[in-house]
Formats: sequence, structure tokens, C-alpha cells
Amino acid sequence: MKEYYTLSEVADLLSVSKETLRRWDKNGKLVAVREPMSQYRVYKKEQLEIFDNLDFLFNKKDDSNKVEPQRNYTAIELFAGAGGLAVGLEQAGISCLALNEIDKWAAETLRNNRPQWNVIQDDVKNVSFKTYKDKVDIVTGGFPCQAFSYAGKKLGLNDARGTLFYEFARVVQETQPAICIGENVRGLLNHDNGRTIKGMLSILDEIGYTVLPPKLLKAIFYKVPQKRERVLIVGIRKDLDFNKFDFPKPYKKIFNLKDALKKGELYPSDVPTSVGQNYPIKKKEVLELVPQGGYWRDLPIDIQKDYMGKSFYLGGGKTGMARRMSWEEPSLTLTCSPAQKQTERCHPEETRPFTVREYARIQTFPDDWQFAGSVSQQYKQIGNAVPVNLAKEVGYSIIKFLNKSL
Repeated sequence: MKEYYTLSEVADLLSVSKETLRRWDKNGKLVAVREPMSQYRVYKKEQLEIFDNLDFLFNKKDDSNKVEPQRNYTAIELFAGAGGLAVGLEQAGISCLALNEIDKWAAETLRNNRPQWNVIQDDVKNVSFKTYKDKVDIVTGGFPCQAFSYAGKKLGLNDARGTLFYEFARVVQETQPAICIGENVRGLLNHDNGRTIKGMLSILDEIGYTVLPPKLLKAIFYKVPQKRERVLIVGIRKDLDFNKFDFPKPYKKIFNLKDALKKGELYPSDVPTSVGQNYPIKKKEVLELVPQGGYWRDLPIDIQKDYMGKSFYLGGGKTGMARRMSWEEPSLTLTCSPAQKQTERCHPEETRPFTVREYARIQTFPDDWQFAGSVSQQYKQIGNAVPVNLAKEVGYSIIKFLNKSL
């Protein structure tokens, strides 16, 4: 049983910065203690009982979300990408009837790994799913967040024409699944001052679905060694009881980068070797000077100014720049390009970006899941994916709901 939590872990648990915790330490709100063996400043588990949103740490019940489906539940996935969501749902026990993806290389990834899947490589606007009406239980999709044109106070389906959310809602309307789940980035919650997501909820209501309050899930609480966040929009067909759906409960353990890349609880072996990008010589020379867990502020001042350029004088943290990851923390959110300047994710020990297989591990893909296309195409597919383990936990929530409802 875990007794102590590090500064970084508590910052993640509470969604506050390390600087905020240091300030709380000084003013007595939450005072760090010395861990007996290492003498690092940490927090005792019982100190965290004052925070209502951390009650899951103290729940003595089994914290597994796993549940067995009572029958074969099926899904259609739109904007399927390289399959992170689909693989996670499959691991939970949900079958994919059809997957739609416009990108050539992502669609090839899906076909290569699951020849039995019905992969429809086309613009979703050109695809009808009417033949699946009343034959599918779930429709999922990670649509981009695009602003709507408002027509009157209540946004209707036709007002969203031309957006990819319209296509998601159209397919839901065509197939009438018991449950539909849209996933997106955190920014959706505030996009266009909150009007975009309000419009989405209005449209799903219009086509016959009760929408639960959008939920922000932190991947680190669902066996993913990465500080990634996804917003879920869950719609329940109105003839069913929406109160029977529960979002997956968090796990007590937070996995770190070592868990992703080394043999352990998450994977039975060290990460396989694979191709990867390299840094330009000048960038490598700079990153050589950054300690594990450090970033640009750990560089000598003259190198800071040269590397950051005008950004040096603009203030703010910019903590993703010249960033070297730490073995002892989850990775920062992976991007589609591991070497870009704003969001470096340097290996903890070697001065290089993560390889393709390391990227895939951090997103909790199985080691045998192979990605098609060039190295840059593979990074893009992995960086855009829903973490597989997060998707699996969402899958368990879907199965629990369907077991109670159908």
C-alpha cells in the first residue's frame, strides 16, 4: 500500500502546479515531510484526506473497473485514427462492426493489425451507416472541435452542417445506438467561450439522447504513464435510464515513464528497439545540458537567451521547451512531432526524442501493434491516439451500462 506521494504526484492528483504546492507548504496549508529512506520531501497519504476529490485513494474496495459483457456488444467508430480507442474497447470486450478513417496511413495501420475489421477509408461525409440501424450498441468518435454557425437560441442538427460533429451526430441518428461517446481535447470545454460544446449537447438532445455533463478524464488515473487529458461526451438514448451509466473510477496507482519503458507491471519486457527521429546538432548540444526532469530554465543564462530567443523575455513558464523527461514521473502529453521546439520530450538518459515504440508504450499500445507509413506518419498516428488503457476503462463503463440496460 502506498504511504507517500511525491510533489509531482500530488500536483497531478490535485491538478495544481508544483509552485502552488510549494506555496501551500510555506503557508501551512499542506506541509511536505521527509520520506524516511530517501529524505526527499513528500506527502503522507493521510495528509490528502482533506481533499474531497481524492477520496478514491482511501476507498478500501477493489479498485478494478473490469466487468464481463453479458452478450456481444458492438461499436461503430468514426475518426478511428490508428486504433487507440478501438483497441481499448476490444480489450474491454466490445466488438468493432465498422471503423471510418480518412487518413491513408492510419487506415492501413488498422487493416494491417486487424484484417477482420471493416475499415472504411473515406471522408465520413460520403459514408452512410443506415444499414446498421438498430444493429449496433455504441457509436464513438473523436471529432475535431469546430465552431458552429448559430441560428436562433437553440442549436439544431442542421446548424452544424459542414462540421465533423454534424457527421458524428448524423451517424448516431442513422444507427440509433443505445449509447454514443464523443471524445476530444480539454480545449473543447472552453472553445468559442463554451458555446461549441453547448451546441453539441443541444444537437444530441434534439436527436433523442440524454447527455451527461461532459467529463474530463486524466489518463494518469487509468494506468496510462502520461499526463494526457480527454473530454468525454456521453449520450444515452432517451428510452434508457441515463442514471445507470458511471464514468470509470480512478486507480490509486500512478504509473511513470519507467513503468512504460522497462519490464514491470505494465509490460512483461523492456521496450523493443525501433526507429526514431534525431535532434539537429545544435538542439542536441543544448539538451545535453538539461538534467533529468529539467527544462530550459536549468540551462546557463546565456544559453537560455540564445535558445529561447524572444520567448525568453515574454515571461511565463513554457515548461515544454528543452524538456527532458524523468523516469520517476509520467510523461508529458505526447505530440504528433517529438522534436518540435515548443514541446520537446527528450529521453531521460539519452539525448534524443522517444522512438516510435517508446511513443507507443507511453500511449499503452500493445507491442505487436504496428504502424504504417513513414516514421513521421507513425509519430503522428500515435500522438493523435486515445491511450489504449484509458479507452479500455471507458469500455468497462460502457459494458456495465449495457449489462444493466439491454
